[in-house]
Amino acid sequence: MPEWTFLTKHAVVLSIIAKNPRVTALELAGEIGVTERAARKLIAELYETGYIRKKKEGRRVKYSINPDQPLRQEAYDEIAVGSLLETLGWKGRRRRRETSGKPDIPDRSI
Repeated sequence: MPEWTFLTKHAVVLSIIAKNPRVTALELAGEIGVTERAARKLIAELYETGYIRKKKEGRRVKYSINPDQPLRQEAYDEIAVGSLLETLGWKGRRRRRETSGKPDIPDRSI
C-alpha cells in the first residue's frame, strides 16, 4: 500500500457504500485492506456524523447516503459529499416518478 492516498478511508468506504448499499463490513474490510473491526468503526463514524443512514433488512443492513452533507475539510465545506461521490462514479439518488396513471400531455396553451 502506498504511503499516502488522495482519499481517506472514510471517503473510500462512503464511495463503496454509495455503489453497493448492501455491502457488509467484512466485504468492505477486504476491499480496503483493513480488519472487519476497523471497517465497522469507519461505518459507525460515517453514521454518527450523518453521512449514511442504516435500514435493517432481515439480518442485513442497507445503507443510504446523505448526499447533502458538506465535506468535512474546512477549505471545501461548501461542497456537498454527493458531488464528490458523483465524481467517483456514483449515479446519485434514484428518485421515484409520481404517476397518476394518466399519460403526460404537454401543455400547449399560450
